[in-house]
Amino acid sequence: LGSFFLTAGSNRRAHTQRRKMSPQPRKVTVVGSGNWGCAIAKIIAQNTSRLPQFHDTVSMWMFEEQVEHRGVKRKLSEVFNESKENIKYLPGIQLPQNVVAEPDVKKAVADADILVWVLPHQFVPRTVQNMGNPKPGAMSVSLIKGGLELEGGKLGLCSDVLRKLLQHSVSVLMGANVANEVAQGQFCEATLGSDAPAEAQALLVKLFDCQDFRVRAVDDIAGVELCGALKNVVALGAGFCDGLDFGGNTKAAIIRIGLEEMTHFIRHFHPGVKDNTFLESCGVADLITTCFGGRNRKCAEAFVRGKGVRSWEEIEKELLGGQKLQGTLTAQEIWPVMVEHELCEKLPLLTTIYQIAFESKNPRAIVALSPVQRD
Repeated sequence: LGSFFLTAGSNRRAHTQRRKMSPQPRKVTVVGSGNWGCAIAKIIAQNTSRLPQFHDTVSMWMFEEQVEHRGVKRKLSEVFNESKENIKYLPGIQLPQNVVAEPDVKKAVADADILVWVLPHQFVPRTVQNMGNPKPGAMSVSLIKGGLELEGGKLGLCSDVLRKLLQHSVSVLMGANVANEVAQGQFCEATLGSDAPAEAQALLVKLFDCQDFRVRAVDDIAGVELCGALKNVVALGAGFCDGLDFGGNTKAAIIRIGLEEMTHFIRHFHPGVKDNTFLESCGVADLITTCFGGRNRKCAEAFVRGKGVRSWEEIEKELLGGQKLQGTLTAQEIWPVMVEHELCEKLPLLTTIYQIAFESKNPRAIVALSPVQRD
């Protein structure tokens, strides 16, 4: 009996010692609460509730809006915290109880060890300014698509902007991930682009990876992020085809040409991008998904059917319910870059998409591309 109590006591002391030696659970904040923000928050919260590496509660910064709920005007964050449903951006989907909406961005990110960025890229600088300095030793993962800018002859990425503003490690997560399908638990994959140390990279994979949302890590931030941005522009071309009532053959051609031009554009500015990145979920898979579904294809189809009468702003307001259209913004960002670097003749599809979208070119030009002029 004495030996039993001695053994039990030793086990308790060993368990206590291991608990003291193990690192504190990481606190996670999702910065953004649109349909994709809520969908990824659901994945993250399911993982944090079962994995000891993370604090159970997931804080989600929610831009405060007034919504009508059961005939009464109320704050969106209050309705969410009561029902765990974002009735405006992801209606019909209930998030786990451990997701807590916080409309004050400074409070939302306080003590966060991992920041997951899921908001339109044009809001990044203001949001970072309002949140104040992040916790020392924190790191970020950006799910933001777009935000490209030319700086000193180099194509800057949104992750570069975050890295500069936050002064810490920023990885990216992109993939064939339509938000509603992810939220419904339909199987899909994503790609983590990261140059973080192996231990931190493995931790980030654990944060996102689960049975229905498989994540693979690659050491190629630029390739992963640029695929995620440029596929939205190609999706406009796919939408133009749908608006013209072309069939699957035409759309397949647009997707193939689009992937080829994405590869050429990315390699022009980042020659070190890995070949395999284009075969990951962030590459060809995301391109296919976006060209058959998603907001960019949908709005581009409406643009063509409207015969130039309706502006992109009007279409966005009517069809997206407060969400932002990224393909048109990215097209406007890369156009001066293409002009300055004399890429227009080398990228006839991306050129034609921009001209249809912003220079009143006939949408049928999408199937009358000039021969590629490359060295």
